[in-house]
Amino acid sequence: MRNLLLGAWLLVPVGAWAYHEGPGQDLLKLDTVDTHLRRAHDSAAAQDWALAVTEYEAALKAMPKGQDAATQRARLELNKARMLAKQLPTAHAELTSLVNELAAAPASDATLLADSRSALANSQYYMTWLMRLEGQPREKWEPEVEAARQTYRLLAEQAEQQGDKAGAKQHKEDLESAVRLARMDIKDLQGLPLPSQ
Repeated sequence: MRNLLLGAWLLVPVGAWAYHEGPGQDLLKLDTVDTHLRRAHDSAAAQDWALAVTEYEAALKAMPKGQDAATQRARLELNKARMLAKQLPTAHAELTSLVNELAAAPASDATLLADSRSALANSQYYMTWLMRLEGQPREKWEPEVEAARQTYRLLAEQAEQQGDKAGAKQHKEDLESAVRLARMDIKDLQGLPLPSQ
């Protein structure tokens, strides 16, 4: 009996080493991800968007496989920060990809999908604004503003169905802004300050 207990006791370090080399590595990665995400949130709160983008990107690189929901949330926050860090085209492309991915997955989080659609609609709105200021023809910018308008309408309807009056009001205001942007004369648009998030 004594030899059995001694043998079991000597196997404890082997088990600890095996755990450290196996599932423990994912936990270490999650600690690293958490550190980067905290720094990113702090940077965003301080409106240091370039640092927030860097930290979100580092968190995504360190994210272990199998963390789909956390990865998608981090991608959303990264692209929100990118929009504010003057990386609108990159954010727009990434948000389009994220929304398509979430919409295609039957078990995706509805709140995450709505947040992603809202961010995508915002990027479409800002892209339209910039395209109009650049003097691009209506055929180029109109699909963007129309997509933003449709998304804002969808989000407003969903918010009303869920009883979220504040969210519905905000999305309706965004919808009205998109309609105004499409109808606005270029001279009036040039006289306005650039919109911000």
